[in-house]
Amino acid sequence: MSLFNTIIPALNRPLARRSAAAAAETQTVQPAYEVKESNDAYGLIVHLPGVSKEGLELTAEAGTFTVRGTRAWKQPEGWTALYRESADVPFELVLTHDNTIDADKIHAELKDGVLRVSLPKTEAVKPRKIAVS
Repeated sequence: MSLFNTIIPALNRPLARRSAAAAAETQTVQPAYEVKESNDAYGLIVHLPGVSKEGLELTAEAGTFTVRGTRAWKQPEGWTALYRESADVPFELVLTHDNTIDADKIHAELKDGVLRVSLPKTEAVKPRKIAVS
């Protein structure tokens, strides 16, 4: 089963980079992400620099997988920001699928600003070898 048939952005948002000003106008931004596929699972990589585990919420519902949260930039004491390209606005990534993901086996890890999520496929959609008698 092809990745493009199962996991697609829920909203047809352009993947082009948005400015901080544009993000503030729309109230949410979509983080940069990648989706990969193996026979057993989909792999989702979401780039979330500056986001902590506490600032992250993952949900799996029938037909959707959502990553949302807020990046909160903390200014070091004694420093004055002269220029900032990132905005402190909420982010959201909603991926839809045709119920091919086993939600009970999803595993997520956030390390060095990169969220890696394993979205295992249900047994029904995994490739099978058929014995010939």
